[in-house]
Amino acid sequence: MRKALLILLAVCVTLALASCAPGPNPSMNTPIARGYVPGFWYGIWNGTIAPVTFVISLFNSKVQFYETHNNGGWYNFGFLIGAGIFFGGGVGGGAASRRRRD
Repeated sequence: MRKALLILLAVCVTLALASCAPGPNPSMNTPIARGYVPGFWYGIWNGTIAPVTFVISLFNSKVQFYETHNNGGWYNFGFLIGAGIFFGGGVGGGAASRRRRD
């Protein structure tokens, strides 16, 4: 009985994790209305303003949190760097903890 319950739990966890897997982006490498494909620098900008954009997108359906028409990996990398800039990025985390200990 216990083994069957563990197997059922493993199947449920596997299905839950598989349902969160991202799919392909059909808009990748297609230009936006202004005629270009956003890349690394546009990703940094979008990542930096992401918290503000997210709040606005809750109330305005025309505002998007993430640019789907992007060039792929470089845009994503820029977005992560931009989000890290806003959220502190952890660069000074080690120095801050040392200062607190002293």
